[in-house]
Amino acid sequence: MNVSFAQIKESIPNVFEDGCSTRVVLDHIMSKWGVLVLSSLSDGTRRWGELRREVDGISEKMLASTLRTLAADGLVHRESFPSVPPHVEYSLTPLGVDLMERMLPLVAWVADNSDGMLGREGA
Repeated sequence: MNVSFAQIKESIPNVFEDGCSTRVVLDHIMSKWGVLVLSSLSDGTRRWGELRREVDGISEKMLASTLRTLAADGLVHRESFPSVPPHVEYSLTPLGVDLMERMLPLVAWVADNSDGMLGREGA
């Protein structure tokens, strides 16, 4: 898939302009926590505690907020089971799976290159 930013802007009027929904969605999926939660879910269904452990450093409040946002965007499915204590599972929706098929190569690139980039001297 080779497409330029100019081609995207040409094909969709007002895309990525101030107030455009694309900016909101980019903020949701490209935030540090959004990327890490979506990446964790790309490996399969997770319960709350599993996500908390896999997304090291995320607070309960931020995990809850991120999951709510991603669910509202249609990327994450939340399923609650009637039990005591409550049992809730999170998984990617088909739209979330489609996104992660495209995003995981970027995540892999970051993993491969981040140490070298941050270890550079000068700019």
